[in-house]
Amino acid sequence: MKIYFGFTVAGDRSGLAVARRVVGLLEARGHVVLTRHLVEDNAADADRAIGPHGVFRRDMNWLAECDLFIAEVSGSSFGLGYETGCLLSATGKKVVLFYRREWRDRISLLITGNTHPNCTLVPYDDPGEVEAKVAAICDAFPTDGLAR
Repeated sequence: MKIYFGFTVAGDRSGLAVARRVVGLLEARGHVVLTRHLVEDNAADADRAIGPHGVFRRDMNWLAECDLFIAEVSGSSFGLGYETGCLLSATGKKVVLFYRREWRDRISLLITGNTHPNCTLVPYDDPGEVEAKVAAICDAFPTDGLAR
């Protein structure tokens, strides 16, 4: 399965360890993470190297190509909200949004209040919970038959 993993480049990156854990778990299960670069220390520099138009074209192509969108939105940015909105309003793709439960009041209500049928919210208290939740999500969304 091709997965677009969303994680902030410009926002609060304090959840980087969890984001890296999610990407590692997805790859260990044999999935292709299109946006693997987002969990690297130089993510902002890599994006700046191709410029704003390049980032937009690349990311829109990856959103069209992905089978599933998973994001860690605790330190969310406008970009994550934009990507989520694009997918939920214009496609039938599934969206999974992880966030630290303790940060609920710091995250946009448009995210934590999302009731779209293709959006699954996954609050967590401890980074250790993420592993089981990622496995359950991957099992729930098999590689064939996903909405496009």
